[in-house]
This record gives sequence, C-alpha cells and structure tokens, in this order.
Amino acid sequence: MYNAVGQVPVVHTLPESGPVRGVTSLADEVYVLRGKERDQVEVEVYDDSSYRLQRRLTVPNIRGVTDMTSCEHYRCVYIADGGVDCIHRLDVGLQGAVTQWAVNDEPQGLSVNAAHNVLVTCRDVRKIKEFSSHGDLLRELTLPDDVIHPWHAIQTRNGEFIVCHGGRHDAIHRVCKISVDGRHIIKSHGGQRGPDIGQYDRPVHLAVDRPNNEFVFVVDFNNRRVTLLSPTLDYIRHVVSRDDLKWRPDRLCLDTHRRRLYVADNEWKDGKWTAGRVVVFSV
Repeated sequence: MYNAVGQVPVVHTLPESGPVRGVTSLADEVYVLRGKERDQVEVEVYDDSSYRLQRRLTVPNIRGVTDMTSCEHYRCVYIADGGVDCIHRLDVGLQGAVTQWAVNDEPQGLSVNAAHNVLVTCRDVRKIKEFSSHGDLLRELTLPDDVIHPWHAIQTRNGEFIVCHGGRHDAIHRVCKISVDGRHIIKSHGGQRGPDIGQYDRPVHLAVDRPNNEFVFVVDFNNRRVTLLSPTLDYIRHVVSRDDLKWRPDRLCLDTHRRRLYVADNEWKDGKWTAGRVVVFSV
C-alpha cells in the first residue's frame, strides 16, 4: 500500500491559535485539543470534509493536558490530564457530558485498542495501564528495563504493543514492538539519538494503520518529521518533513476511512508552548 518514494501531500491547514495538545477524529469530525488557560482547555470540532469549525467544547478542571484520543464504539473522546493524574471522558452524544477517573500515575499517551479499552502510557514509571471506558483498571504492564521514558503505546490486532521512547537526556531513542505480556522487545527501529535515516530525536507519538497491515507513523519531534515504518518496523520513508511544517510536530492522528493524517505543529518558545496548528495530509 505504501511505497518507498515521495512524501504525502498537504490538503489543508487548520487555523493557527493556541498550542495543540491533541488531535483525533470521530464520526466525520476532527477534534483539536488546545491549551487555553489554567484549569481549562477547549476542544475545537471541525467537519472532516470542509474543515469548517462546527463548535467549541470547554472542558473544565484540567491542569495539564498531554494527549487526546477517541472511541467510535462508545462515541467519546478521552483527554489525559498530567496535572492531576486522571483521564477525562467527553461523551459526544450526551451534550458534552464530562466524567473522569484517576490513573494514579502521570498519564502521557492515550490510545484505544480493539476491545474498546483505553491504554494509558505512564512515562515516568514505564507502564501501560488498560482501563475500561468508564475507568475500571483492567491490567497494568511494566515495560522492559531498557524502554526508558515511553511516550505512547498502541496495541496491534494480535495483542502486541508498538511503543516509542526516549527523553531529552536519554541516549536511546526508538520505536519498539513489545510482547503481549509487556516483558520482551520483539523488534525495534532506532537506537542512538540522531538525525540520520534510522535514527530519532524524541519519537513522541504514533499512529498505526490497523485495517491495512498495521503500518506505523512516528512523530520525530526534534528532527521535525514523520517517519513511516512497515508492520515489522522496517524503515520505508519520511512522509512529512520539516519543509511541510512551520514549527515542531508533537501529536498525530490517522483517519483510516478518509485516508487523512492530522499532524499537530506547535511552536516551542522561551521554554513553553506558545502557538499551534494542525496540518492535514493525504495518505
């Protein structure tokens, strides 16, 4: 499906405004999570054909958003809050009703698996926690010792996990395929931090094309690009480069139905996030 030549075209850019802390798609709409002010964030909802703004949703009592994902089955959006170590659930079909549950560790990345459960990557303790849609803790996996500072994890159809890891001061930055029990690295891509092909400098977010053989898209933050890997984590090509971006890529979402890749492009200035936008690519 994906060849080794060429980058993917830009089809639209959503407006610049506050920093984008998450992006996801649900029910023919695109949800963009923006940091607005302390204790409050705003979710912008766009039509996924015209990219016109449909409405804004305010989510109160949030201290430090880190990611967002969605679930078609339950028609809801999940927001990770690292300020109070919890997950906020926003129900799309219930006039924006918001509930929350505790993670008991700082949440970093979010994804939803085939069982419609929420996977929460807890970076500082090297764990993946699986919760039901209403916050029941179903299991907790501790990742291998050499998977340091994991940012994001996605579960494949056969139960294995794709995990990206590597913090600012870590020597190793890579993407790993982890066994079902979370104990063993099956395959990895990357290694020593760097800018070359086959290297990363803070791989911070993932998207997996689950209906189509599970190709992997990787946000490479400091190298300002998105890398495409095969289902066996072999390098295919860079699908997004720094020429496509104004600032730094931070989050992404793959809409497998419309074949759109949404990449959050954020400005980091004077030690803080100052602005952001979402760039839409056709894949």
